[in-house]
Amino acid sequence: MRLWQTFWSCVVLLNAAVQDVNSLEQELSGSILGNFLDPLKDLLDHRANDTNATIARFSLRKQSHPEDDLCYIVPGKPESLAACTFNSTSKTILVIHGWTLSGMFESWLPKLVSALYEREQTANVIVVDWLESAQNHYVLAAQKTQVVGQEIARFIDWIEETTNMPLQNIHLIGYSLGAHVAGFAGSHATNKVGRITGLDPAGPDFEGEHAHRRLSPDDAHFVDVLHTFTRGSLGLSIGIQQPVGHVDIYPNGGGFQPGCNLRGALEKIANFGIFAITDAVKCEHERSIHLFIDSLLNKQEVAKAYQCGSNEVFDRGMCLSCRKRRCNTVGYDISKVRRARNVQLYTKTRSAMPFRVYHYQLKIHFSSKLNISEMEPSLTVSLYGTKAEAENMELKLNDKIMTNKTHSFLLVTEKDIGDLLMLKFKWEKTNGWSAANMLKMVSSWWTGDSDGANMEVHKIRIRAGETQQKMVFCVKDSDTPNLKHEVTFVKCKDAWRTNSKRAPRR
Repeated sequence: MRLWQTFWSCVVLLNAAVQDVNSLEQELSGSILGNFLDPLKDLLDHRANDTNATIARFSLRKQSHPEDDLCYIVPGKPESLAACTFNSTSKTILVIHGWTLSGMFESWLPKLVSALYEREQTANVIVVDWLESAQNHYVLAAQKTQVVGQEIARFIDWIEETTNMPLQNIHLIGYSLGAHVAGFAGSHATNKVGRITGLDPAGPDFEGEHAHRRLSPDDAHFVDVLHTFTRGSLGLSIGIQQPVGHVDIYPNGGGFQPGCNLRGALEKIANFGIFAITDAVKCEHERSIHLFIDSLLNKQEVAKAYQCGSNEVFDRGMCLSCRKRRCNTVGYDISKVRRARNVQLYTKTRSAMPFRVYHYQLKIHFSSKLNISEMEPSLTVSLYGTKAEAENMELKLNDKIMTNKTHSFLLVTEKDIGDLLMLKFKWEKTNGWSAANMLKMVSSWWTGDSDGANMEVHKIRIRAGETQQKMVFCVKDSDTPNLKHEVTFVKCKDAWRTNSKRAPRR
């Protein structure tokens, strides 16, 4: 049985404990995500109907005790607002957790509360407790999201009526199923809240649904979403893949997150059963929360994301422009962009906080006087700047290298190297290319001065995403370099040009 099949079988066993595994495998074979929960819905519908109205509790946590529920605001009891020292002139942030196996708050919650107070010291940070419903089987918890959202909407209406607080000051932050709870709360509130942030909204039972059955841009004046566990990871999609906000950001394509060992987690499930299931989703799914916490704590090192048609195009470095508001800040300080169409942005991150990296586009034109077949060499670049250097970074080949064509690459550094002064470029043969063949094909590089020269790289054009600088680098040494050595490039005076037209002669 494949790892992903084992994973979903464990989910089903956990949620229902009544469904035959073999029959489920047949249903899941056509689509890993699909509507794998459908067979369980009829079984659990009657339980949803038998349950009394969902109770959500509203704990206004204190900056001094972010992990403790010391005071609850009770809708309909204005005295509870005073007792909890609710500040009607400040921002009110509602934190909404997701599905839970333990029936307890996850460890990330007090960290988020503390980070919110670090940034907004006078805010009201309210933790919405819907654990009683959230610890049910997943399908049942998913069905409860609308009822919980409606109850939060009544709470918002009551707060607005009682305190005259402008709803522009209300910000809902929902994780996983909690993101859809926030959406339902926003859609059922009498007036629109200012902002909803969806942290990797849950995918199962919501992917592909109509806007009124999930988080959507209609639920608040501004809806921003971080996607960190979509189908990009081994075909699994715990988080929703489709865009559901005004701005949807897909760190690392929304799939694999650096530092997360998903395959190892799935192997644990295979060996230890359902008790290891949380490991399979925790790291990548929760990364959305930690990216948001990072944006609160590291305001000066906040990550930047770039608008792009797809992650594949972004991986070529072709979407690093900030013109016409085509880039944005990741997390709390995101610019509130509302357009007729959803905006999808992409970024790369480190494996740990602070998550910010530095993006570069390298445009390299490989020219040749001969008709040389496509090649797949190993390309390595080292960057040297005014602050630091980043050495021996591999350029990811999305296609085979073709001569007489300009190739675009995305290069990412984890540290700020400052203004780029110099770069070193190295081409190495890969298995299947003998030294004799390489020397025969490429007897002289870069300059083309020697007889039989096949290949030339005269310039490398670079765009820095974070600074928006455009630079052109030329070969430093005009002598023909040895194939085994790195080739050094330094800044040349030419301006960055793309499809430049010659000026007409006078």
